[in-house]
Amino acid sequence: MSLKVGVVGTGMIGLDHIRRLTQVLSGVEVVGVTDIDLDRAKSAAPKGAKVFETPEALIADPGVEAVVICSWGGAHEAQLLAAIAAGKPVFCEKPLVTSEAAALRVMDAEVAFGRRLVQVGFMRRFDADYRRLKAVIDGGTLGAPLLYHSTHRNASVPEAWSSELPLNDTLVHDADISRWLLGDEVTGVEVRVPRRNRRRDDLRDPVVVLLHMGSGALVDVEISVNIGYGYDIRGEVSCEDGVASLPNRPATVVSDKHGIRQAIPEDWRERFIEAYDQEFREWIVAAGEGTATGPSTWDGYAATLVADAALRAVESGGLEKIAMRDKPALYGARVAVAA
Repeated sequence: MSLKVGVVGTGMIGLDHIRRLTQVLSGVEVVGVTDIDLDRAKSAAPKGAKVFETPEALIADPGVEAVVICSWGGAHEAQLLAAIAAGKPVFCEKPLVTSEAAALRVMDAEVAFGRRLVQVGFMRRFDADYRRLKAVIDGGTLGAPLLYHSTHRNASVPEAWSSELPLNDTLVHDADISRWLLGDEVTGVEVRVPRRNRRRDDLRDPVVVLLHMGSGALVDVEISVNIGYGYDIRGEVSCEDGVASLPNRPATVVSDKHGIRQAIPEDWRERFIEAYDQEFREWIVAAGEGTATGPSTWDGYAATLVADAALRAVESGGLEKIAMRDKPALYGARVAVAA
């Protein structure tokens, strides 16, 4: 039997996930959609799917077995709490929520329910290149990781983007993948701002973020959202006995009178299309069993704390410490960190 899914939010990523769930993957059926713009929801709805006037109505409907949340971040808390109260597995696009207090309320509700229901859309964990990089780190052949370099470059961003978004929206991916790769928690954040990109001198872009990990390792993150040439994601870990890096994405190499060149992905959909497919394959299996795997509410909470600390750090110019609550047993053992 197919898992019957309702999708909340039919913007760009909601549409892409509807395409994925209806045209690419098996074992799943989109039976309902909703959006703040009902006309947009109606145009996005697959044949036979019901259009709901509100997220609450979609989540409560007995014909919807699991929920995919693709709405704007500020709406996530109420929708997550409704899904947990209904006992329905939910895939939530990042960010989990937009504040520490909201993350704690969602976490408390899930813990009280007694079973994991939430998976957060940190798709990099499902990318084959990142998984191979983690296998090298975990294998221990290079010794302990000392430094991790993470690069996140966009060709451009919409005019509506503000200077806060690279730190409270983009950074969460780099924070999560750093925690996952290193098996460590972030204990402090610093931010440095160089000269601005002439393409958008109204934005604080680029920025460099330094994450202090509990083990003593450091992570430096370059976020450049108007780099011009494409969508370029890089990662390299420097260990005691060597280094390991993400490969350049496989693409045709062209050699001509202009030199040797290789195509760069245009955007996140192209770069991580296989990772998005894989994260949903794994979510569909878990949701069909009434639970969730993959990035958890705890991981969403941790990423929220990093974003909050980064916003404080850009104003203070100093190191902003992170204090995490005790990790509930529902989310597994907490990684030991240095004192």
